[in-house]
Amino acid sequence: MPDSQNTTLHFSDRLIRQIFDSLTAHIAIIDETGTILETNRAWKQFSVDNSTKTVFDPAGQNYLHVCDASGKDGDEDARNVAKGIRDVIDKKTTAFLYDYPCHSPTGQRWFYMRAFLMDDQSPVRVIVSHEDITGLKLAQEELSEKNLSLEEANIALKVLIKQRENDKSDMEKKMLSNVKTLVLPYIEKLKSAPLGKRESNLVNILDDHLKDIISPLMQNLSNAGVMMTPQEMQVAALVRDGRTTSEIADILYLSEATVSFHRKNIREKLGLKNRQANLRSYLLSMSQ
Repeated sequence: MPDSQNTTLHFSDRLIRQIFDSLTAHIAIIDETGTILETNRAWKQFSVDNSTKTVFDPAGQNYLHVCDASGKDGDEDARNVAKGIRDVIDKKTTAFLYDYPCHSPTGQRWFYMRAFLMDDQSPVRVIVSHEDITGLKLAQEELSEKNLSLEEANIALKVLIKQRENDKSDMEKKMLSNVKTLVLPYIEKLKSAPLGKRESNLVNILDDHLKDIISPLMQNLSNAGVMMTPQEMQVAALVRDGRTTSEIADILYLSEATVSFHRKNIREKLGLKNRQANLRSYLLSMSQ
């Protein structure tokens, strides 16, 4: 480890030096004044790549002075880094972490900086490392853009769904109005016409079913997601009206066994598992 009287850091173990140089993070060790004592290969290479000098050795350069100079030119990140490192040197904290942009003419770059106080060192020694997190930052920005696009698409979808619901409501209102004004009056005329018993019965059923279509019962069944066959809907409407199984069988020209089968299916679809629950009362409650 370093001689406290020297301005450079000496390594006695070649393996430690190799490990130090193998790290991809840019690492430097600075003294209590901010002067760089030693760097690894990644730091040296970065310094060469970003220096206008043909040969550039960062050792002996004062890192804090470089940050201070950039801070005076308006670089807030440089000011924050300088303050954070001085807090570590003054032992106000044992570590300082910071991420910052470091864009170049060839593209955008971001780095994550760590400054750690070396234990049991006198005078003070601080390890400063910079890791390239450009890939992570670009991925985060791409993810943020995708999330924004998804949010915008979600808002647009909600608007479309709302519009569809409004259109559906308008269509239902128009249909109900048309049935009431264009169909039911003619049904009333047929009911008063001289018809045979069977024809009269069919007209009455047609009248009842048309009224069922525009009644709250059918709308509530639809809103509740209860899917019934056309014949089950006929049976349900007649049960609600107080018709017995025998009467329903006669009206719909079905056997009583078939009507009982439909009643059983209707109860299951409505979730009426308790045999004590009255089917007609339930259907009446859905007609409100």
